[in-house]
Amino acid sequence: MASTWNDLDLLLDAPSSSTKQTTDRGSIKDKSNFNASEDVAVLRKAIEGLGTDEKNLINVLTGRTNKQRQIICKAYQEATGRTLKEDLEGDTSGDFKDLLVALITPPAVYDCQEVIRAIKGAGTTDSTLIEIFASRSTQQIKALSDAYLAETGRKITHDLNNEVSGDYGKALLALAEGQRDERTTVDVGKAKEEAKVLYEAGEKKWGTDESKFIDILCHRSIPQLRQVLIEYKNISGKTLEKSIKSEMSGKLEDLLVAIVKCVQSTPAYLAERLHKGMKGLGTNENMLARIIVSRSEIDMLDIRAEFKKLYSQSLHSALESETSGDYRQVLLKICGGDDTV
Repeated sequence: MASTWNDLDLLLDAPSSSTKQTTDRGSIKDKSNFNASEDVAVLRKAIEGLGTDEKNLINVLTGRTNKQRQIICKAYQEATGRTLKEDLEGDTSGDFKDLLVALITPPAVYDCQEVIRAIKGAGTTDSTLIEIFASRSTQQIKALSDAYLAETGRKITHDLNNEVSGDYGKALLALAEGQRDERTTVDVGKAKEEAKVLYEAGEKKWGTDESKFIDILCHRSIPQLRQVLIEYKNISGKTLEKSIKSEMSGKLEDLLVAIVKCVQSTPAYLAERLHKGMKGLGTNENMLARIIVSRSEIDMLDIRAEFKKLYSQSLHSALESETSGDYRQVLLKICGGDDTV
């Protein structure tokens, strides 16, 4: 399993879902011959009839892209005078309901709601904040910030500032500001220099200069950081991830390791998160839903491939054995095929 993170040779040619927002690696594609009013009629029948027809709800909502679902939501409200969200919330329950509502929520708004859920109430769910801010592109973080401002009337950095502190807080805020360089060109000389800076700020000195790690890891472009990882290993003989783990602790370590993993492969990082959400006592339904819904049109096919590589089991079969009921049916539909072969 560790080989994914130790093998830096393939890094420079690997596509990056953080920089290249394509949809060809998603498991959900636009439905051809899409007809919103036909879909609305099916949904109404499923919701308004005696008892709920879960099967048709699932088929329509998992068989359309988010863009198409937004058109359905509009047409539904025009036809019924009610929002689809209200009707789903009134007609379904539990994790199944949350998952259907997630599917009809615009991606940036969904991210925003997950951040709000992570910071409200007693204690902050740092693992959620780390996952979202480490794995999203600059574009996605900007869209999330706009959605947050529209939803709460406050800047996301203002609210995060009240929730997080220390070097971990500084790093998270640096990511939330969405200032990562987006250039795709790589400056090898600068990568060598910065790898040396990191080595001297960590491994080489007594005590660690966290600010250097935060600045470089939170602001450089993904292609540039990939080169830094390679140069770092050349200088120190070990991966930057290993150095961070030996030099740091707690939430800062978790965040910086997550960034390094996403620089290498966001799909592999998210495959690990999914595995973590399913193993051990109880399943983390919210985490599974968030990752599977939010990556369904970005890189779900890559996440499935990485999951298979890391755990010698398909994501489909893991979800099948760890979840149940209608909630499971929705996750399996979004996940797409079973890569057992």
